[in-house]
Amino acid sequence: MKRTELKALVMMVVATVYALAASAQIPQGYYDALKGKKGAELKTAVHNIIKEATVLSYGKGKAATWWGFYLTDNDNGYVIDRYSPEKVEFGAWGESCSSMNIEHSFPKSWWGGEQRQAYKDLYNLMPSDAKANSTKSNYGMGVVTKATYDNGVIKVGTGDSGKKLWQPYPEWQGDFARAYLYMATCYQDYAWVKDGLNSLETGDYPTLQKWASDLYIKWAKQDPVSDLEAKRNNIVYSIQGNRNPFIDFPNLMEYIWGDSISYEFDPATTVVTKQVVPENSMMCIYLASYKDTDGGCTIETTLHPKEGAEVWERTSSYGWKGTGAIKEGSNKYATKYAAESSVVTPEIDLGGYKEATVSFSHAVNYAQNPSEKLSVEVRCEGKTTKLEGFIWPTGDSWSFVDSGDIDLSAWAGKKINIVFHYTSTTSESPTWEVRDIALTGVKGNAATAIGSVAEGTQGTFDPTQPYTVYDLSGRVVTGDAQHGVYVVKQGKNIFKVMR
Repeated sequence: MKRTELKALVMMVVATVYALAASAQIPQGYYDALKGKKGAELKTAVHNIIKEATVLSYGKGKAATWWGFYLTDNDNGYVIDRYSPEKVEFGAWGESCSSMNIEHSFPKSWWGGEQRQAYKDLYNLMPSDAKANSTKSNYGMGVVTKATYDNGVIKVGTGDSGKKLWQPYPEWQGDFARAYLYMATCYQDYAWVKDGLNSLETGDYPTLQKWASDLYIKWAKQDPVSDLEAKRNNIVYSIQGNRNPFIDFPNLMEYIWGDSISYEFDPATTVVTKQVVPENSMMCIYLASYKDTDGGCTIETTLHPKEGAEVWERTSSYGWKGTGAIKEGSNKYATKYAAESSVVTPEIDLGGYKEATVSFSHAVNYAQNPSEKLSVEVRCEGKTTKLEGFIWPTGDSWSFVDSGDIDLSAWAGKKINIVFHYTSTTSESPTWEVRDIALTGVKGNAATAIGSVAEGTQGTFDPTQPYTVYDLSGRVVTGDAQHGVYVVKQGKNIFKVMR
């Protein structure tokens, strides 16, 4: 909003602005295919809904497991460890924590250890104390009657059958039970081997041995879904695009393995877990490793380097690669062309977020000053804004650098596209590679950025001094204002204004 526009105010009153609770709902229609099914048919219907997930790469780094744990298992900067009482602080986002492992709750050896989807699935992966992880080994989960290891959170030993088992303490038993029910359903088409056959049987139904499904149902009832577990389900869904239905519907397990297998399931009438995501929860909004996928991006070309030639291509080695230089015939060096083209992400919805940041990894070569020919932009409501203040590569190397976090909070509550805009000339044609991107946000209505008026701070608005303008939904107004009511924050004071 232009400063001069607020000088002609028709009305000004002090206003208090309240934050709205943020929530994450099950997508409309997500579970519709379950209606009317029961037993084995219901289990397969669940499998078909959740079987495909966009899993992170395994390990550390951006868009990898430890990056995900930072979102899913973070308690005010400390790791939530369901296997140990040890308290470990997170380091840099995406880095692994010392003395900790990535633990497969449902052991990877049960399907032979191949790095298939189940190997990387966050519903099966948890950060774990290294000693607890190694002691747990690849044993099944059950009741330990003779413990050889007990750290106050899990026990490891033997059960009544003499088989090696591990057992979580009561506060986590329901969480792990629902994770095992998910794994036995999502991956019911896997062939189980070795020790996995103590808990599982190969085949779509029942997949779990009878003793196992009975026990996990019992534990799930005794330890109902907590807010923490529901929150994790929503965060993993924001990353992978699939949900754990045994968290969403606490009674679903009874219709597949329990006392209701003769009754038809109806997701519209059964008990549903509260879908609230606490204020200030950090979520993944858009994530793509461009080496693996195009991320739903489109190409917009204003000027081709030459007829039939494209600026951008996606490769499995580098991600999105843009250049206006083309190697022709037997020429040793590429010919430089004038070109202009953009990679544009799909529309990204920042509705329900009060803060948002984006970061990406990129490399630039053959550029004296990369930011002169290249730019990263936000497209919103027909306007394009060039982003500033992030890290550019030096322009003479194939080494990837991280942009650092770029604040997108000015667009909180709106729908945007991120644009990687490339230009070249006949004298300079850089090569720009964009390997990955991560856009995260903090849940909450954007109005929370305004705050509230404390009693006794009702000053007088001074349009000559700095201030911030918001619309009534709490979004920052960055362009020209239309006629209507706005909220202005100046120092500790908040005013409602009419233009």
